Amino acid sequence: MAAQLGASATAARAHEELFAYWASLRQAGRLPGRADIRPEDFKRLLPTVSLIDIVPGLRRDYRLRLAGTGLYSVYGREITGRALGDVYGAKAADYWRAELDKVVEDRRPGVGCHSLSWRGAGHMSLLWLRLPLATNGRDVDMILGYDAVVGVHGDTGSGIRAA
Repeated sequence: MAAQLGASATAARAHEELFAYWASLRQAGRLPGRADIRPEDFKRLLPTVSLIDIVPGLRRDYRLRLAGTGLYSVYGREITGRALGDVYGAKAADYWRAELDKVVEDRRPGVGCHSLSWRGAGHMSLLWLRLPLATNGRDVDMILGYDAVVGVHGDTGSGIRAA
């Protein structure tokens, strides 16, 4: 139990660190853009960082432009360049599409917990953070993500959200 709490606390500190970095790049209420992000400023977090492109259309979709090497073990394969539907089953893809839609529409960060039961690991969860990026400072055109995998006793379900 202590190791689980330690992992959760470490994940929370990493979320706080990346959020503070992102917030420091905001200027007069304008969102930072991809060009403002300097990966060397949060080097230790890079293994589970992602950049997510917004794919416009009748139904907005998302593509993982970049997925850190640490995410390979979570997904069991390379996910860079893949759309949500190529990475997840229908239910999980819908979950992520809805969460990412909130980040885009609200222009605000999203944070939550998503069970890895779809990977046969119901005792594990992904603590996630999604931060909006906007080339023009207003219209979200990319999302910066950070994920931490932690063990969880019991089924916590998906979609705990607070931001």
